[in-house]
Amino acid sequence: MRTPFGREKDEYFMKKALEQAQIAFDADEVPVGAALVNADGNIIGLGYNNVEQANTQAAHAEIIAIQQAGQALGGWRLNGCWLYVTLEPCKMCMNLCILSRIEGVVFGARSPVYGYQLDNNPDFQLYKIGALSVIPGVCAEASAKLLKIFFQSKRGEKE
Repeated sequence: MRTPFGREKDEYFMKKALEQAQIAFDADEVPVGAALVNADGNIIGLGYNNVEQANTQAAHAEIIAIQQAGQALGGWRLNGCWLYVTLEPCKMCMNLCILSRIEGVVFGARSPVYGYQLDNNPDFQLYKIGALSVIPGVCAEASAKLLKIFFQSKRGEKE
């Protein structure tokens, strides 16, 4: 599976998401960043984790980018758009992507604790994940490295 933009552009958009993740890191938030791209290949939404500052789990990078894109387009239907996010989205964010009519999600690092793929029981799936395309592993190493450094610093470990 590929996006309509090609590998070079996919990496470019993921680097924009990584810039957002760095902003989160610098703000002492879990370093996750997102970029939402329309069908023409223009970034229409950017977001970074802001959970601690906002005191709500609703401040995930993906949600912020989706809100910003909806405001830019003047509507909630994001048909033809692709979300680039540095970490595998959780169920909440993945379901928001589906409800928002996003065409696909490209993510960097896998989330072994909260990633949407952990729930493989179809009886408990709120929405069917097959409703959108998912492309894992774009800039995975850079995404994982930033997360690793963040959590090591929280535990007082050295690299």
